[in-house]
Amino acid sequence: MPFDARTRPLTAPQARVLATLLEKSRTVPDSYPLTLNSLLAGCNQKSSRDPVMQLTESEVQQALDDLRQQTLVLEIGGARVARWEHNFTRGVGVPDQSAALLGLLMLRGPQTAGELRINAERWHRFADISSVEAFLDELQSRSDDKGGPLVTLLPRAPGAREPRWAHLLCGPVDASLVQTASLPATRNEEDGALAPRVQALEEEVATLRATVQRLCEQLGVAEH
Repeated sequence: MPFDARTRPLTAPQARVLATLLEKSRTVPDSYPLTLNSLLAGCNQKSSRDPVMQLTESEVQQALDDLRQQTLVLEIGGARVARWEHNFTRGVGVPDQSAALLGLLMLRGPQTAGELRINAERWHRFADISSVEAFLDELQSRSDDKGGPLVTLLPRAPGAREPRWAHLLCGPVDASLVQTASLPATRNEEDGALAPRVQALEEEVATLRATVQRLCEQLGVAEH
């Protein structure tokens, strides 16, 4: 049975957990699969997140348990601590390129095709905007027997140059609310220039933490 957001949409915590696993599998492969602590930090990081969330450890664990029941995540048993990885492409039934776009939409909210191409640089390098649009069109026209559409093109907001795309993994999108919450273009551009550098630093810290954790596991000492 393919994933169908119309009958069992993801909750906001589930979407954040799933998208974070997608992101880290591509941007910090050395520390992937993730421990619960690393996943919690990734879910709550302040860069490249819209909205910024403050999930608790129990909320992340509950989201993982629910996603595992839908075969969207897998638990990898470790010597001392469990690790988690996504099963998104197989569970949802989409190629890697589409998974990257959906992951970005879950993490950063509605975006134009151009913004998605830029933000996807560390996930997947799309040749041009038209290739991004081709995958988005495919996700929008997804047939009912495959679970229905997974993205929608929102009406162009007043003053915006391009319309934005939104994911449907959490159910239908209220376009009016999305437009009200949209930031001015200048603010988006400033954030877009700074966010990759902040994210790179956060991911470097996450990699170092994962290394320390593995060393502690090997030495049999508690991590402080």
